[in-house]
Parts: sequence; C-alpha cells; structure tokens
Amino acid sequence: MIRPTRQTIFSFTAAILLGCLGLETVSAQESLLADPIPMPTLGGKQFWADVLLFHQWRIQRNVFTGHHRLLDGRDFRYASGTLASCREQIDRIRNKDNLPPMRGTAVLVLHGLFRSHSSMESLCDYLRDQGGYTVFNVEYPSTRCEVTEHAETLASLVEHLEGIDEIHFVGHSLGNIVIRRYLAMTESPEPLPDARIGRFVMLAPPNHGSEIATALADYAVFEAVAGKAGQQLGAEWPWLQARLAVPVCEFGIIAGGLGNEAGFNPLLPGDDDGTVTVAGARLDGARDFVLLPVLHSAIMSDRRAQEQTLHFLRHGRFSTEKETR
Repeated sequence: MIRPTRQTIFSFTAAILLGCLGLETVSAQESLLADPIPMPTLGGKQFWADVLLFHQWRIQRNVFTGHHRLLDGRDFRYASGTLASCREQIDRIRNKDNLPPMRGTAVLVLHGLFRSHSSMESLCDYLRDQGGYTVFNVEYPSTRCEVTEHAETLASLVEHLEGIDEIHFVGHSLGNIVIRRYLAMTESPEPLPDARIGRFVMLAPPNHGSEIATALADYAVFEAVAGKAGQQLGAEWPWLQARLAVPVCEFGIIAGGLGNEAGFNPLLPGDDDGTVTVAGARLDGARDFVLLPVLHSAIMSDRRAQEQTLHFLRHGRFSTEKETR
C-alpha cells in the first residue's frame, strides 16, 4: 500500500480548509503543470466572482486576495494564480479536448442577495433543456462588493463571450439591479453597452429599493451580513437609483404576490412576495408584467415562473392562460 507523506496530508488538508474560506493556494509546480490534478472546492461562494466564461469552464477572482482560479462544470479547480495563468490553462484544455467555439444565443442568469448560483440551477437547467440556449449561471459575491463593482465584473463577462451572437439576461432580486447598473454603462450615443443584448426577464426585482433593507439599515449586524449592496438597496437607494438604467431592450417582470392588499408579509405595504412589494417590482417601460402566487425566495424554482421566463425570451411577452394549457 502506498502511504501518503505527512507533507501531502498537510497540503491536502490545508487546501480543503482554505477552500471553505475561499482562500485557496497553489504551488508553483502545480501552476505550471500541463495536466494538473483537479481539486474539489468546498465553498467560499461569497468570496468569488466569475470573470470569464467558456462553455462549462469559468475563471473566478477572489474578492479578498485578488487571485484567480479555473473551475470546470463540477466546480473542480484546474488552475490557480493569475488571470493570465488561468487563461493559459483553459487554452491548453481547449486545444487538448478540441473544444468548439461558442455560438448562438446565450442567457446570463444572476442570483440575488445572500444567494449563490446554486439557487438558480433549476431555472438554468430548464432554459437549457427546454430553450436550447447556452446558459451561464453567473456567480458573484453579492454581499462583499457594491453594485457598481458587480456591474463592472458583469461587463467583463459579456465582453469576453466570444462567438455568441445574442445575449439575454435573467435576474433574481439584486441580480436585476446589477444588470440595470451594467446597462447604464454605455457610451453615448449607443443605447446599450453591447449590441448583442436581446431581452431581459426580471424575477422579483426591487426596482424601487427595499423597504426591509431600509428598515434594517441602522443595525450593525445587517450591514455586516448584507454588505455594501444591502445598504445600497436601503438607505443609499437614492444614490444608486440615479445610476441605474431603465432598460431600452425588451424587458418583462415576474412578481410574486397574492393579488390582494395584504400579500405574504403583513409588515409590507400592499401586495408582496414576502420580501419585495408588487408596486416595488414594477418599472415603467416594461414590455409585460405577470403576477404569480409565489414567495420571493422560491420564484426562480417555480415551474410557472420558469415557463413564463422562457416564453418571454422567445417572444418578448409572457404567455396567456390559454397558451399555457
């Protein structure tokens, strides 16, 4: 039996612990390997931001250390270090496995505050399987950076989607605000930051800020947990709102609520999904609007919401009751 050395055991254990904190390390020898040993990652989702996407592969940047890692579709790490070294590794993999260029229509999906891309997997699978789209489930550290920083990272992702002909967006909660901030980053007289942008579906968007975030703004615990983005949805909303675009592309809104004056949460005014009011989800200029009896945290996994999302991406409007029968 081959017994692992003490140094090997220590290195593996350290990698596991640091991976849980999102603080991975890599040896100089590993970073130069043409065929590195893939390592599982065990968390740190609030510490990493996707900066480049290619098929199932993603390069991420650590929000604290600034170093990068290359992950496959199983979230196994194939490289770690600089952005350049991770790009070199993905180029080697691309040539070795003869990976084809990306093409067609892509959908970028962004999760909400406190969540990770795992919360959007069901929706992504549905859009991929039923819509035939190339779907990118974007990871970003929602509680660790301000909205503009998230939008700048999204801009880089879009810019590097080489070969993609058309780009749609789907956001949940804060993800919609990040997308709206990105859409405001256009150089006049261009109406959009990228000519390939098509349609945009908003799921439970806090388009007028968050009453809950405003009420909790003075509590140190909320600020520590929700981060700068949480503050921007609350006390700092007027500053952020002035820097958001009303999308000029076709966009539709799916809100949660009971269709009455009470909603799910008695502490919120009017109808609501438990977190965002129906009135707060609305935005002038929307091509279509639909209300579903579903909670804020579950709307992206609700099959009715998934069907409506796909219908809007295909047709620029939501389906009628007759069409869904």
